[in-house]
Amino acid sequence: MWKLENGRLHQTVDESRIEFRTTISKTLIDELAVLAKNNNTHINYLLESGFINLLDCDTEISFDKKLRPKDRKHYKTTYDKELFEEIKTIAADNNLFINDVIEYSMQFIDVEDCKNKDYRYRIEVK
Repeated sequence: MWKLENGRLHQTVDESRIEFRTTISKTLIDELAVLAKNNNTHINYLLESGFINLLDCDTEISFDKKLRPKDRKHYKTTYDKELFEEIKTIAADNNLFINDVIEYSMQFIDVEDCKNKDYRYRIEVK
């Protein structure tokens, strides 16, 4: 993100975001990569869309732990802090791991509602 201060641009870190490393199904990551490329966005923006829609739908999570993917691999990305805290709460409330909730939320992704790839290069006026 860039900030415009006193007529000058300064590159800065978006402090509303946090890094998180988890394990997610490689198959799902590959599907998200294709979806992100086709819709000019990033995987983490797709995941955030799924998080938001999961929170909005207000339904109970039905996740069968026996059907967890076997092809999980490490995945590191950034998420909006407040949104991710809500996802952590949902995981704890449903006795699930965060990666289970991340994979579950993928069914709620709305590509029309995702941030554009260029969002990270936005300019904010201070």
